[in-house]
Amino acid sequence: MLTGDPSSTAGVNRGPLLPDVAVVGAGPVGLAIAWRCAQRGLRVVVHDLAPGSGAAHVAAGMLSPVAEAYFGEHELTGLLVDSAARWPAFAAELADAAGTDIGYRTDGTLVVGLTADDLAEARRLWSYQQGLGLSITPLGPSALRDREPALAPRVRGGAVAPGDHQVDPRRLVAALRAAAERAGVALRPAPVARLSDVDARVTVVAAGCGAAALTGLPVRPVKGQVLRLRAPGRGAPGFRHVIRGYADGESIYLVPRDSGEVVVGATVEERVDTEVTAGAVLRLLRAAVDLVPELAEYDLVEASAGLRPGTPDNAPIIGPLPGRPGVLAATGHHRHGIVLTPVTADLVTEMIVTGRPDPLLAPFSPDRFVPQKERRWN
Repeated sequence: MLTGDPSSTAGVNRGPLLPDVAVVGAGPVGLAIAWRCAQRGLRVVVHDLAPGSGAAHVAAGMLSPVAEAYFGEHELTGLLVDSAARWPAFAAELADAAGTDIGYRTDGTLVVGLTADDLAEARRLWSYQQGLGLSITPLGPSALRDREPALAPRVRGGAVAPGDHQVDPRRLVAALRAAAERAGVALRPAPVARLSDVDARVTVVAAGCGAAALTGLPVRPVKGQVLRLRAPGRGAPGFRHVIRGYADGESIYLVPRDSGEVVVGATVEERVDTEVTAGAVLRLLRAAVDLVPELAEYDLVEASAGLRPGTPDNAPIIGPLPGRPGVLAATGHHRHGIVLTPVTADLVTEMIVTGRPDPLLAPFSPDRFVPQKERRWN
């Protein structure tokens, strides 16, 4: 990795053309790493045929370290909490650097159950989350509707996670690209078929599902179908919190935007296609309207599908590739790519500059998927 003061030619031996850092992939994680590296005085190039066209284009942008704390993912939850704590400062700095709003909102999240069975399932998870010391407070039906009158009278109960926020991923990508280019990052709109084609002192693979072919890491596509609705007359939606929950066993989330848009999602399918299916649209709309009846009168403006980069343990892969000197992975973020953008960018950049990985990244190192006998550290 690069060491020394990156702003000094004594610290970095700059060639006339060779970049210090090449990032493969221009989603939020890749662009944020490029931006942070450029801020440290490094020469950075980003390779991507269609920046921002991957999973982030479909993502809802929930920043949910609490509501997405699941059983058996204790270390991942710690990383989510750390990154969510970085988001307020990250959002303010990025909006200033890019000169644009990124749709960052701090209204909080309501987690609800439509039926008694739904509520029992939700309570089981809340108990686990509270046991981790996370901030989630159960609410009865009346207290829920005091916060969100648009909720259906049938909703049996829920909880509030005030620290679970949201951002608009499409605005986020545009802002990161603008901030990176203003900081001197060069974007090359071309695909990368082999890492040997990339010429740089350090290469960061942040290519989402494409990282598998480039690195051999076990990153698989997990299909998600998402709908976008718009409030009548393009007014603000009739609710302000992100609403997550269960409706007759169907997991659902509803994310309101200032623009009047509501994102409804999402399926989780072990498939590699990006076709939108009638069955998925039906299930999502039925669950959404069951929780917030007024959504039946909203315009359906988009139905889309994307591929999340999943891993065998549902955790990201961040760190040096065994046996590949000068190559780092920053991929496999699955459903957490947006919330983990700040911490991934900060820690990968620090690793590039200092050569030392932060202990926080130890559970997420690529070598956990490489047999001991095959490991060859640079």
